[in-house]
Amino acid sequence: MGKKFIISEEQRKELLQEIKKHKKLPGPLMPILHEAQRIFGCIPIEVQKLVSLETGVPVSEINGVVTFYSSFTLHPKGDHIVGVCLGTPCYVRGAQTILDAVKTELGIDVGGTTEDGYYSLDAIRCIGTCGMAPVMAFDDDVFGEMDVTKAKRLIKEYRSK
Repeated sequence: MGKKFIISEEQRKELLQEIKKHKKLPGPLMPILHEAQRIFGCIPIEVQKLVSLETGVPVSEINGVVTFYSSFTLHPKGDHIVGVCLGTPCYVRGAQTILDAVKTELGIDVGGTTEDGYYSLDAIRCIGTCGMAPVMAFDDDVFGEMDVTKAKRLIKEYRSK
């Protein structure tokens, strides 16, 4: 079993303010969860229980939303997000091979974070730069015409920044 997520009093108060602000609006759960993600960096079960307690929405429903939408995460993300596009143009030009190499290089699977908290790895469905396929993103920087060698070099370069 993983470590228990600790909610600071400051974070708790901020989330309660956001819940109060959105609670009476139609469809409040999504905006509340987006605020929770912003405040905590993730939405683990401890945060889901707090949202449930304050909104009356069952934890099972909240968990269903959190695990359905890729914009939400149950675990903290790393300092830097590495994304490999798996959209059709990228995929047919070798993105899966690149993703597999990046997983091996970082020692994590998609959705995971390195032990030191430096990198998280995401599979992206489309970055919108199909003409440069295959494409990777490091935080907000996009790199095209990738191959395994370039991907590994970028990982090392970002680590040394």
